[in-house]
Amino acid sequence: MTLITSTSNLTVEKLQEDTSLGHFLYGLLAAFPLLLLPSLFSLLINMLQREAGMGDVLKSHLGWQRRSMFGLLAVLLLGYSLTVTWASMTLYLLGTVWFTARLFKGWLSLLEGRSI
Repeated sequence: MTLITSTSNLTVEKLQEDTSLGHFLYGLLAAFPLLLLPSLFSLLINMLQREAGMGDVLKSHLGWQRRSMFGLLAVLLLGYSLTVTWASMTLYLLGTVWFTARLFKGWLSLLEGRSI
């Protein structure tokens, strides 16, 4: 009987993990086409929360967000360094599509309560 009780307590704790920070940061990241500032603010909050004690699901999503943001910044800097306009615009477009796909995939996984 105690085995069933401890298993159901573990399931309840996993379901009750607070993921509101993850949703807030995904919301800030989603504002990147308008301005880059909300996304940079999200990255700053993400980096400050790196050492905070949190569940496995939220920790995996914060790592996913960091890698996505650093990848987007790398693509934007590479596009900025190119002198050919069509090449830099193509790189900006591809980077934006890639980042948007990662944003949707991560946020949907967080809504389902899965690690990424």
